[in-house]
Amino acid sequence: MRRVDHPRYTSALRQVEDSIDAAWDSFRASAGATPEEARDLAEVVLQNTSEFDWRVVDGALKQLTCPDCGAQLGAGSLGCPSCDRANGFRFAARETDRPGVPPGNEHAIRVSSAVARTRHRYSPRARAGYEIVLPELLAGALPTTRQAQLAKHLINQLTDDEVEHLLTLADIG
Repeated sequence: MRRVDHPRYTSALRQVEDSIDAAWDSFRASAGATPEEARDLAEVVLQNTSEFDWRVVDGALKQLTCPDCGAQLGAGSLGCPSCDRANGFRFAARETDRPGVPPGNEHAIRVSSAVARTRHRYSPRARAGYEIVLPELLAGALPTTRQAQLAKHLINQLTDDEVEHLLTLADIG
């Protein structure tokens, strides 16, 4: 079974999407904006993404359409100038680790979920490395640098088809 079809992965991705939607809805409501004003508020957020949590920024991106390719802003094909720029915006946003998780866990969730949510923008090996750890990251785990480097090394030894079928780190070693 391919990773993208496995319940473990789809559940983790749904959890991320739900957290982004909840953060955006809460932010929009606290800003006093109606659902009809969401697009205008999203434009304001993208003017200085470093002032907002990454989930709010990702939520803002979901409100907008790329003027160049017509995809959700930041989610279009690699090489689309507006999507490439907007994809970079999400990485200037704030990250606050949740209580009880190792420092850096929130950063790892943000990067892994950005790759998983726009997987067509990344190579099969990069996708595999980030996607297979997403469920563990959401549960509060954080691989060590050594574990991440070993996983990357092992993933790089596999074919594109093999990496699409990886479900966990244990599957590669």
